[in-house]
Amino acid sequence: MTVTLITGANKGIGFETAKQLLELGHVVYIGARDIERGEKAAAALGARFVQLDVTDDASVSNALATISAAEGQLDVLVHNAGILGNELLDGPTALRVFDTNAVGIVRVTEAALPLLRKSSNPTVVTVSSSAGSFWAVNNPDRPEFHLPLALYSASKTAATMLTVQYAKSQPGIKFNALEPGTTATDMTAAFGIGRPPEESARAVVRLATLDVDGPTGTFQDETGELPW
Repeated sequence: MTVTLITGANKGIGFETAKQLLELGHVVYIGARDIERGEKAAAALGARFVQLDVTDDASVSNALATISAAEGQLDVLVHNAGILGNELLDGPTALRVFDTNAVGIVRVTEAALPLLRKSSNPTVVTVSSSAGSFWAVNNPDRPEFHLPLALYSASKTAATMLTVQYAKSQPGIKFNALEPGTTATDMTAAFGIGRPPEESARAVVRLATLDVDGPTGTFQDETGELPW
């Protein structure tokens, strides 16, 4: 039995990742801030629900305590929760974006580490973005070159770096960051771009189901490793 927690999983890529991992036989916990939406998503999939706000220490602690009591371990953690934060470029917005997209990774990872260490094949996937890649945003041939998303991009750079640093400090656990591909979600609705979330979720599932000797400390998309 493989126990998986996905943050921000009541919709979009997180929801589709949960669906696909359930089909592979995982016990999936959908983490979501909104209880009603989270419970509805879990019920629709046959998953389990934990209230989890990645910006709230008590919420994170309670969510992992719930999983610990029910399962005794955690095999896969998917950091999927994220916000765009493109409404204003100011201090409060910056704090909110980084709190969700970067600091939230630290909160959840630190709370999850004791349970991950009990797994025979612990795996952590960070849904990051090549919008946070220096290579991509400075390459005129890449779509990221034209994205005016300073806070989102900077927070995703931090998310990828945190993933790499965790891979170095936790050699018994695989940590990989992912560019999932431009996806049609609530986050990208204003741009009118992206492919169906289930297609991008396949890339998440690939990293979430790595063998014991799989790679760690990488930043990838569906075709392999990316410079960043």
